[in-house]
Amino acid sequence: MYKCLSVIVLGLVILFYPILSFSQEKWSLSGEVKDAKSGESLIGVTIQLPGSDNNTATSTNNYGFYSLSLGSGKTTIRVAYVGYETQEITVNLNANRKQDISLSPSGNVLNEVFITTSNSNDKVKNTAMGLEKLSREDINKLPVIFGEKDVIKALQLLPGVKNTGDGNGGFFVRGGAADQNLIILDEATVYNPDHLLGFFSTFNAYALKEVTLYKGNMPAQYGGRLSSVMNVIMKEGNNQRFQAEGGIGLISSRLSFEGPIIKDKGSFFISGRRTYVDLFLKASSDPEVNENKLYFYDLNLKANYTLGAKDRLYIAAYQGRDKIGFGEQFGITWGNTTGSIRWNHQFSPKVFSNSSLIYSNYDYDIDLDMASINGQITSQIKDWNLKEEIKVYPNNSHTISLGVNAIYHQLRPGTYAGDISLISKPLNYSLESAVYASDSWKATQKLHVEYGLRLSTFAALGGDQPYYTLNGDKEIVNTSYYDDHTSAKTYVNIEPRLAISYLLNDQSSWKAAYSRNSQYLHLLSNTGSGNPTDKWVSSNLNIKPGISDMLSLGLARNLRKNTFQLSVEAYYKKMQHQIDYKDGANVLSSEPIDPQLLYGDGRAYGLEILLRKNAGKWTGWLGYTLSRTEVQIEGINNGGWYNARQDRSHDISLVGMYHVNQQWDISASFVYYTGHAVSFPSGKYDADGQVAFYYAERNGYRMPAYHRLDLSTTRRFKPRKHYRTALSFGLFNAYGRENAYSISFRKDPLDPDKTQAVQTSLFKFVPSISYNFKF
Repeated sequence: MYKCLSVIVLGLVILFYPILSFSQEKWSLSGEVKDAKSGESLIGVTIQLPGSDNNTATSTNNYGFYSLSLGSGKTTIRVAYVGYETQEITVNLNANRKQDISLSPSGNVLNEVFITTSNSNDKVKNTAMGLEKLSREDINKLPVIFGEKDVIKALQLLPGVKNTGDGNGGFFVRGGAADQNLIILDEATVYNPDHLLGFFSTFNAYALKEVTLYKGNMPAQYGGRLSSVMNVIMKEGNNQRFQAEGGIGLISSRLSFEGPIIKDKGSFFISGRRTYVDLFLKASSDPEVNENKLYFYDLNLKANYTLGAKDRLYIAAYQGRDKIGFGEQFGITWGNTTGSIRWNHQFSPKVFSNSSLIYSNYDYDIDLDMASINGQITSQIKDWNLKEEIKVYPNNSHTISLGVNAIYHQLRPGTYAGDISLISKPLNYSLESAVYASDSWKATQKLHVEYGLRLSTFAALGGDQPYYTLNGDKEIVNTSYYDDHTSAKTYVNIEPRLAISYLLNDQSSWKAAYSRNSQYLHLLSNTGSGNPTDKWVSSNLNIKPGISDMLSLGLARNLRKNTFQLSVEAYYKKMQHQIDYKDGANVLSSEPIDPQLLYGDGRAYGLEILLRKNAGKWTGWLGYTLSRTEVQIEGINNGGWYNARQDRSHDISLVGMYHVNQQWDISASFVYYTGHAVSFPSGKYDADGQVAFYYAERNGYRMPAYHRLDLSTTRRFKPRKHYRTALSFGLFNAYGRENAYSISFRKDPLDPDKTQAVQTSLFKFVPSISYNFKF
């Protein structure tokens, strides 16, 4: 399979040969752009000729590499990156030349006028739609929640990205379910991005370099999910000197080290984090309390080394585990392990490649020791991924991406072991492959086009696992087995991508985009928000791949000399083969899952508005989303359209950050959104003296509206020669709103003929404090 896909890549190179051959008319100036102090590569740096149009410009890729085509003779280039001093470099070209560049942090960082690190003109000049970027500096300015900076909580403050509620993991993007987001950490898939059931993110913000979110209109190199791609890149480490950084909070602490392996050639970064609520529990004299467990830990590691002028090696790894236990009666552990080895090679000044071997593992383990249930439940999903990506810079008008990857999935839906019986669920094997090509084309000074094509395949493989044939009543009529690693069912999907932007002037642009995506792995959840114990299943004879087609239109405009930035985007998304449980399905059953599922179509549409202030002492944004998400599945709600659980009509976020002076920063965030769709009982009946509730309509009701205010302030102390300290204070839910976590129904204890709705709320006021240091 991998050989076949490589042949296709070669065919794509031949297809683009006319563009590639045109590149011989000019010399190439290429190299890497780094931070002068740390030696880390910088992503998205602009390199262009001063005073030239936007077509004589390029930007660095995710590894800091750039390539620009220039004519012979003496030429001056301008290198600009927000938060760094702009440089103008004069070069004399009479042949291809390698020019590495080091940028120094801007002096503006030290002034009282606070300027964000986000490019104030990126929304206007970037062709991509639904694109959001956060640097480590951006995340650090946001309010502290539970004493931690959190990248996922930060993204949830942006239009089109919705949280799943307090105490739930995951997030929803443009009407998609929680499992329709591809989350990758240094190339590796993270299947559960949450700690402590969603109160913390898997990602230690202090270990991150940059986070990019594509809200549906992802480039052709990404696939396997319908709604979004969240690409997280870890820090590389300082290759100039050793540093340490850490923080001590009320419920968690962290510590990071970085430094050179060999100065200017390689570096490492390692960071650890742990909560210690369990240590406070042990201090209790009550055995029902001190035997409980509640903690998580995670560890990030990354290293890189320059092998030569054209080669660089990266190694990255992550390990995180959660543990929740109530004495000897109940315990659950879950976590992710990822690893990647990447080799960058520059074949020529115009051709850059990245070869990757990637590992990902997610598993959970539940222990039960109760009077009614005694046993253990385990589940696992493990991937091996081989990927090859080639970036070609034929001239200043085209940037071509070519790639191939193959992912070998091993999935165990669940193994149930008890005192009475042992039910061993066999491993499911599958192979997911893809080949893609795309081109970023600057057609004219004002018209930019990104077009691409992704061909994805998915083979459900034979082995120990059975494959079921169902009749029209969803009953199993035949069970089949296939030889090891032979294809029981193969799906092939063609996924075109197109994005167009037209610059009306330097301050505004129109955009349009279309994309098709396919998804072969699915998360079956009875909550819709993503919990550690939800079941991952792969496409098979009955479970078909999900498919989405999304069309987007937008306007981006800068106001008042780029002080303000306005973006408006509308989208419509049509989805096929959406999955839901049939009425009366037993979610925790050990029986085959196929007969319990129903399939149908979905649709999502909405309007997103973001007004952002980029400069001045006051910075922040106002975001608003108006949206609708519906599903139509035969066998549910009489075959009519009904609200998806993630449907919320209105979503508002207001974020403000004030830079008082060099010692103090203040920030606040306010969120409001319509309650999500939920199924409440429509009636009740008596069964042998017990009240049973009757549910007539799926997701026909709404939870109460949610709103919350968070406050945060940071006090920086006077820096010493090599030592800096700061205190961060936070207040989660500042005015004590009792937002509904769940609503249950029971007999009214005062009148058995009446039904009582009982609301459960999690948190009112949650203060936090953390001490941060760096040396």
